[in-house]
Amino acid sequence: MNKKSIYFKLLSVLLCTTFLYSCSSKSAVTSNTTSNVKIITTSISEVVTYDANDYYTQWKNETPNYIELKGTTATLKGSGATVSGSKITITTAGVYVISGKLDNGQIIVDVKDKEVVKLVLNEAEINSEDNAPIYVKNAEKTIISLEEGTENLVSDGIKYVLADASEDEPSAAIFSKGNLTINGTGKLTVRGNYNDGITSKDDLKVTGGNIQIYSVDDGIMGKDIVAVKAGTIAIEAGGDGIKSTNDTDALKGSVALEGGTFNIKSEADGIQANTAVLISGGAFTISSGGGSANAVAKTQENMANPGGNKDNNATAKADATAKTDTTIKTDTTDTTKTEEVSAKGIKALSEISVSGGTLKIDSADDAIHSNKNISIISGDIEITAGDDGIHADESLTIKDGKVNISKSYEGIESNIITLSGGEVHIVSKDDGVNVAGGNDGATTNGKPSQDNFSSSGDSKLNINGGYVTVDASGDGLDANGSIYMTGGTVIVSGPTTNGNGAIDYDGKFEISGGLLMSAGSSGMAQATSEESSQFSIIMTYTGTQKAGTVVHLKDNKGNTVGTFTPKKDYQTVVVSSAKINKGETYTLYSGGTTTENESLESYTDGEYKGGTKVVEFSITNSVTWLNEAGVTTAKSSGPGGQGNPGIRGGQIEREAMKTAYSSALKALVEDKTITQAQSDKILVAVTENTKAFGGGARPDDKAQVDGVRPKNDSLKEKGATHVASGKWKSEGATHVASRCNKFLGID
Repeated sequence: MNKKSIYFKLLSVLLCTTFLYSCSSKSAVTSNTTSNVKIITTSISEVVTYDANDYYTQWKNETPNYIELKGTTATLKGSGATVSGSKITITTAGVYVISGKLDNGQIIVDVKDKEVVKLVLNEAEINSEDNAPIYVKNAEKTIISLEEGTENLVSDGIKYVLADASEDEPSAAIFSKGNLTINGTGKLTVRGNYNDGITSKDDLKVTGGNIQIYSVDDGIMGKDIVAVKAGTIAIEAGGDGIKSTNDTDALKGSVALEGGTFNIKSEADGIQANTAVLISGGAFTISSGGGSANAVAKTQENMANPGGNKDNNATAKADATAKTDTTIKTDTTDTTKTEEVSAKGIKALSEISVSGGTLKIDSADDAIHSNKNISIISGDIEITAGDDGIHADESLTIKDGKVNISKSYEGIESNIITLSGGEVHIVSKDDGVNVAGGNDGATTNGKPSQDNFSSSGDSKLNINGGYVTVDASGDGLDANGSIYMTGGTVIVSGPTTNGNGAIDYDGKFEISGGLLMSAGSSGMAQATSEESSQFSIIMTYTGTQKAGTVVHLKDNKGNTVGTFTPKKDYQTVVVSSAKINKGETYTLYSGGTTTENESLESYTDGEYKGGTKVVEFSITNSVTWLNEAGVTTAKSSGPGGQGNPGIRGGQIEREAMKTAYSSALKALVEDKTITQAQSDKILVAVTENTKAFGGGARPDDKAQVDGVRPKNDSLKEKGATHVASGKWKSEGATHVASRCNKFLGID
């Protein structure tokens, strides 16, 4: 590590921490109304219809023709096809029953347009070393029926020899230029050693069968749609698991899944659609990119950037999640169209709607991701994600169902998030619920997995019902806009570092109903807004309370207002409830035991006993600020009158600033940018004898008295003067970094 690099890393720490503690308010947003977000849900019936012949029928009554495969050749009983060595060409519509084994050959369907061909696989094994074993060159629809009790295999080689070298199709072991349907109850194993497993250039439908696919690239691909009504599908793919690619028609390029059992292991996305992914039923187990254990480690963003918006801290997130992204073709006939390679569980460019089914997703990247909107109407979803649990660029609505995100970098993220019902449980390394405007993709501005989010007046978190728990190492509820809560139960644990807060918003947090209980660090703590119609309290303890220390609030009649057990260490608690009324007296307790239950199904207060009385107080304002001595005043001027508890009249609480610097310097030590001894020296240099901004940043150890520095203090001249004039303190912070470098002998 060269000296210049060390200097700039140290400078960034000092700049970011200084900005963190100097901003008395966040940028305001102008929106002051709660918008009713329309649930954007495309009906499956709008994008797919099933014909009678899409379902299995008894083929014996349909005048079948019989093709018996015999190693290097085949025999035909009936008509409509020709046999030339190991190549069988079907030229007439009808039913063809295929049995036996073909060592190295091909079945080609080449009939007139608008004609239908049914291939009944009846204990058939079809191998081809240099082309697609089943190639539908021309047909309106081809149906592959899997006969009950049979096992069938289709396998290709690792290299194709195509008639026209300028073409790149066929490109799958089963390849159809027309519509393709698979039905029946038998078993089909497909080995796509060249590229894809099963591909249709039109619609691809599955209404039955036990299908197992191993593919070098994508498992199942339907250009216009992939639709599954029933069946058992297992996929191991080097690319995407299930995929639809049409990007020219808004009603095409979708994946519609109404039933079936799916087990998908993909190196890229589990399920991907160029328009919408619609799920109304089925059981899904999806592992993408090797799962969350294979995610690239990220550095938590617990410092704001110079603009004050830590969610736009591109460097921290991009550097921490750098991946090698390549591009692949979205359409095998158009080499100019490419897409980003990612390892998301479910991804759509337009919409994702889940209205039923059970989903278990383990993803290296986002588990559920849309470039526009996501609607969860019902269903049971379990997520472990290397990046976001659920991400939508524009809007995310959860109306009902169960969502359990047990591992994520950020839990749920979108520009507008509306929680109206159901259960949502989140564990995150960074923010639990993040509301911001922008986009998240595999590549942004050339940097892999960079979240390009920013503060927006349109950004909103609407909580109208449901049961939400958040266990976050970053912000619990983070809105680069405003929060509106009218109902439901929300319980937040974390963070423990002072660079984040259990509640963090730029505009307002207006609460008119529901139960809110949060516990986190004190450095960036915010309560609800003063204009709220429901009353709230915010309690700041003098010392850190250990995780598991019960918080209990009761009224003067002994009735419980709220009880919860924070899962992380905490110093600030916020409680808002319809049971808190103006003019009434309440008592806050700490410790003790409770039968309160925060299960994945519901929250119940339970019986509380054995705790210690912390403070008794009366409610006089919309937000009552408390410490262990009683009612106190709001901390400085921030959104809704909250501000930053660490700043008082332009001065910085030494311990709060020391905690923030400690956290930042720890990251540099872990990164081996500086040594632990150097970190200790810097901490002393920048915090000793602090009484006002920059007061402790004195490597020469010159003391100040009552916050007044000597006249010759160059830091005051270069930095504090700028603060007084309302300018950013970049010059002063640069001076601090320079002096600390000299102090450490690395200048």
